[in-house]
Amino acid sequence: QVQLLEFGGGSVQAGGSLTLSCVVNGWSDFMTMGWYRQTLGERRDEVATLDNRGRFHYAPSVEGRFTFSFDTPGSRLILTMTDLKPGDTAVYYCHRRRRDGWDDWGQGIQVTVSA
Repeated sequence: QVQLLEFGGGSVQAGGSLTLSCVVNGWSDFMTMGWYRQTLGERRDEVATLDNRGRFHYAPSVEGRFTFSFDTPGSRLILTMTDLKPGDTAVYYCHRRRRDGWDDWGQGIQVTVSA
């Protein structure tokens, strides 16, 4: 059964905006949730996360440009990305760590920002 399903993404010019959504199966079972991104040959890096104390964490490179929010009735994580830069080009993944420590990942979705 798919646990996390991502929507959105696509291509945009620098300075533009995109929104990613992630539908979460089993909404209440989490320790942490958030978004990561990965480029070819590189490790998967944290973009924005929420810990089990309700604290948001943003990567310095996206602070002030990206916003991590929730649509609780829709069981969705939302990543609103503004003022996009070519360096934001990556495959984006939503993530959940369940209370038992199990990690769920979305299927990944491409974001491409052209100069």
